[in-house]
Amino acid sequence: MQQHRIIVLGAGYAGAIAAGRVAKRLRREDVSVTLVNAEPDFVERVRMHQLAAGQELKPRPFAEMFAGTGVELKVGRVTAVDADRRAVTVQDADGQQELAYDSLVYALGSTWNTHGVPGTAEHAHEIASRPGALRLRDRLAALAPGQSVLVVGGGLTGLEAATEFAEARPDLDIALAARGELGDWLSPAGRAHVRKVCDRLSLTVHEHTAVTEVGDGHVTTADGTSIPAAVTVWTAGFAVHPLAAASTLETADNGQIVVDATMRSVSHPDVYAIGDAALVAGPGDKPLRMSCASGVPTAWQAADAIAARLTGTKVPATPLRYFNQCVSLGRKDGLIQYVTADDRAVRATLRGRAAALYKELICKGAAWGVANPTAGMPVRRRPVAAPEPATVAVVAEQR
Repeated sequence: MQQHRIIVLGAGYAGAIAAGRVAKRLRREDVSVTLVNAEPDFVERVRMHQLAAGQELKPRPFAEMFAGTGVELKVGRVTAVDADRRAVTVQDADGQQELAYDSLVYALGSTWNTHGVPGTAEHAHEIASRPGALRLRDRLAALAPGQSVLVVGGGLTGLEAATEFAEARPDLDIALAARGELGDWLSPAGRAHVRKVCDRLSLTVHEHTAVTEVGDGHVTTADGTSIPAAVTVWTAGFAVHPLAAASTLETADNGQIVVDATMRSVSHPDVYAIGDAALVAGPGDKPLRMSCASGVPTAWQAADAIAARLTGTKVPATPLRYFNQCVSLGRKDGLIQYVTADDRAVRATLRGRAAALYKELICKGAAWGVANPTAGMPVRRRPVAAPEPATVAVVAEQR
């Protein structure tokens, strides 16, 4: 029987975990797994604010991370997906080529979302990707003492970035612009701690401030106020990769692929979607937010569903729920906000140095989990039961 070709295109948290997990579920004589990614190294996206602040991150080459797993690395970028013909197009150093599949796991991930605000693409920096974080690092390093940096976006990414920059560069005038109240999604204790940290770091916070235009050296708000900014960092949300919406896959208005409880596309049963690329119903049918916390369990579900369907065994169900939100507030402080299953804040929090250490363990654990997708679990490589040849392609997060 011809080997089942498992092709992984891109490799963020969700895609890389799915690739390693499905490879360890199936016999190597039955399947081949190829990891295609735009870069040869794993990008710890949850640390991009640290990279931009000037910190050096540990290199994590895929060739080393997947050594001995049966996953083969190929560097390339996905340029097209034809869900009807079951084919994807990849651009690499040798040119363009088409790869066929019988089953596809799509997790091309997300990038920054400018929301169409004029001047953002031309004048603002993003930290949703490693190239963006490196460009911002160079720009921040070139700033003279006293110059201004404005982080736009009061969510988790913006809060982590602003506090990281304020701690690393106390000589700069760092500010944060939030549409609502600072930390308005947190519990009262969580909000109070965030405000305390911002005060300690001399971080200026512009609350209830909507930025409507980004210029060279300033931004303009909805009420016409001009806020100086030698550097503007845009963290106001994420937008999914556009390839899914350009295909015949059924997608939501925001471009996410609509899936069932096993991460299978509702329009194309041979396609799976995971991570930021998928519209996944969580507890109470509330869509999961774009995050590493959402991507990892969807990767488990998709990988296990593929393996189960290929081997003729029962498809398992991975519980999809939240437990906490981990927020770094510089290297020495943090906040762990405990939440309900559907991600609503409860009264309980962990704050300060202990929270910073907890967040660091979570980040290290997430990266370790990419290289060890089935660690601590009983693993049995099962034979593929399908009588006819099949192809499985895992299209994963591309940063």
